Amino acid sequence: MTTAVSADWVLPVDSPPIEGGVVRYEDGRIVEVGPGRAERHFAKAAIVPGFVNAHTHLEYASYAGFGDGMPFGPWITTHIARKRQLDAEGMLAVARLGALECLRSGVTTVADYSFSGAAAQAAAEAGLRAIVYLEVFAVPPADAEQQWHEKRALVEETPLVRIGISPHAPYTCSLDTYRFCLSLGVPVGTHLAESPNETEWLLNGGGPLAEIGMFLVEPPGKRPVAALEPVLGPELLCAHCVEVDEPEIALLAARDVPVAHCPRSNAVLGCGVAPLTALRAAGVRVGLGTDSPASTPSFDVFEELRTAIYAARAREQRADALGATEALVLATIDSARALRLDAEVGTLTVGKRADLTVVSLAGSPYHPVEDPAAAVVFGGSPDRVLETIVDGQTRYRKAIQTQWREARNIASAARARMLGSPQPPLP
Repeated sequence: MTTAVSADWVLPVDSPPIEGGVVRYEDGRIVEVGPGRAERHFAKAAIVPGFVNAHTHLEYASYAGFGDGMPFGPWITTHIARKRQLDAEGMLAVARLGALECLRSGVTTVADYSFSGAAAQAAAEAGLRAIVYLEVFAVPPADAEQQWHEKRALVEETPLVRIGISPHAPYTCSLDTYRFCLSLGVPVGTHLAESPNETEWLLNGGGPLAEIGMFLVEPPGKRPVAALEPVLGPELLCAHCVEVDEPEIALLAARDVPVAHCPRSNAVLGCGVAPLTALRAAGVRVGLGTDSPASTPSFDVFEELRTAIYAARAREQRADALGATEALVLATIDSARALRLDAEVGTLTVGKRADLTVVSLAGSPYHPVEDPAAAVVFGGSPDRVLETIVDGQTRYRKAIQTQWREARNIASAARARMLGSPQPPLP
C-alpha cells in the first residue's frame, strides 16, 4: 500500500528544497519525492528527513540538573550515586520517556550509549530506529567481557534496533578493553576527549577525576586521542572530541574516525567548544548529538542545531562558519554517515527507508518562508513537530500525546526516587 504526505516545503537534503512537494512511500521505503500534493497535506509546514541523533543516553531522560555547575569529576560521581537509586523497572521507565522525547523532537534514529540495556527495549517499543551501545567500564578486558555478556543477555535486536558495545572512555577502559570490544564485530562507540579533566587525569593523574581514581586506568602520560591511537579507526564512534588539537584532528581524519558533536552538553558542563569547523574541513565524519538531560536540558534537536551554529560562529568569529542548511545536513545525512547508516536514512531519497518529520512553520518568525532550511532550523521546536514517521509508520503525532504524557509521569516518579522525595504528577 502506497502512502503519501505533502507540505508547502519538502527538504530532501541531498537535493534542493521543493516548494509544494510530496513524499510517497510503500513497505517502509520511499518511492517518490517531488512536486505534488497528497490527500494528507500539511499547510505552512516542511517535511524533512527524520533527524539522526548521533549521541544519546535515553536512560537519563529524567536526570536534568543533577550536579549542575560541578566540575566534570564530581558531576560524574553525583550521577553514579543517583543512578544507584533506580532498579531495572525505573531505568526502563526513564528510557521509555527518552525514546518518546526523541520522537517528539522529530528524531527517527539514535545512537544510544546504554548503561543498563533498557534503551533497547524502550526504542523497540516506541518504534525508534536505534543502535544501542551497551556500556562497559573495565580496566581488565575480562571484566568488560563479563559485563558485555550479562547485559547482552538482557536485550534483543529487532528490525529497527541493533546492539553494539561502548567502552565508556579512555580513563575508565584500558586499551585491551577497547581491543576486546572491537573484536566482537558489533558497532562500537565511546566518549573521547570530552573535558580538560579527562586530559589532566590521563596526562598526570591529577584533577577532579582523582576523586574516583581507584576506578580509573593508570594514567598513560598521554592526551586522550594519543591514548587511544592504537585502536582509532572507522569502527569506533567517538562522542565529543572537544579537547583536540590540529595534529589530533589530522589523525582522526586519516583514520576515518566518526565523531558525534554535542555542543549543548559541552557548554553546560564547561568542557569547552569543539572545533567543528576544523573537524569538518579535515574530512572527519561528524554528526550531531544531543547527549542527554543528564548534561543538557532535553533531547531537543532544534536547540542542538541552533547551539551548533552559535558555537561554531562564536569560535570562528565568522557568521558563515555554519549555516542553517549545513546544520540540517549535520543532523541528518552527516549523522547517518557517522553511524554508517547513510545508505538507508538521512535524506529523502527514493529507495531509502521512509523516515521523515513534519515541522510546522505557522506562526514562527520565519513564516512566510524565505529560506526553508533556516525556517526549520531557527524556527523549529518539539512543539512544532506535527508528525514523526519511522519506516513508514507514524510513531508520533502532535494531536495524540497521551502515551508521552503517561511516560513523563511514570519517569517523574523514578526521578523522585533518585531525589529521595515524592513529586506530584506533571500536567
